[in-house]
Amino acid sequence: MDWALELAENANAYTPLGEEDVRVFSDRFVLWMGRGSQPGWNVAQRFRLAAEEVEAVRAEIHELLRARGRTRCSWEVGSHATPTDLVDRLYALGLHDDAPDPLAVGMVLRSEPPAAPADVEVRRAETREELVAAERIAATAFGEEVEDRDPPAASAVKPIYLAYVDGEPVARASAAFSEHGVTLFGGATLPEARGRGAYRALVAARWRDAVARGTPLLVTQAGRMSRPILARLGFREVCEIRILVDRFAEEE
Repeated sequence: MDWALELAENANAYTPLGEEDVRVFSDRFVLWMGRGSQPGWNVAQRFRLAAEEVEAVRAEIHELLRARGRTRCSWEVGSHATPTDLVDRLYALGLHDDAPDPLAVGMVLRSEPPAAPADVEVRRAETREELVAAERIAATAFGEEVEDRDPPAASAVKPIYLAYVDGEPVARASAAFSEHGVTLFGGATLPEARGRGAYRALVAARWRDAVARGTPLLVTQAGRMSRPILARLGFREVCEIRILVDRFAEEE
């Protein structure tokens, strides 16, 4: 198996689970359910379906989500999903494109990226204050509200990183370390700090940790804004993922 491609296309199928995460892995689909109720915390992917199975599998996914009190999820349809017209079939069932950027591109880095700027410091978030800062940076960068709950705990295999400029945290990112490579998530920089190299510094920090663990491979699903940056850092495109949102009632 080409693990770089598999990780890039189906990240949530293989990354280590957090304390609150649940994953259902079958030969037809993978459903990952995280700590939140938003579609981005409940992701179905790695579809290997026959055309006549699509509606039944959707109903099965709905039941699994309802069991955890969820009524929204994302469907990430990769380049190798079947049937080949799965996106059109899901549109017909009422799913719609994730806004504002429904297309992600799986990208892979196999060699050392450019060094971080000397005036940007990166360290892992460990204290509650640091984890809260990481949550607030992400919420600000993505135009979301911070949920009124404790921030997710970091761990050795799912660390959260903060980038500092002039002693202040201005960017955050996370990673999931598996035996096959390192999956990058959640890169976000405060608007006023963009252009200072914080994003590049966060990539470099995660590459160093990947090398230290003996898995010198970074993969990520890149949106429209991050693709040019990642390409300049040496990442190469390997697949595409169409992201759809599925909202359904508690009882259908």
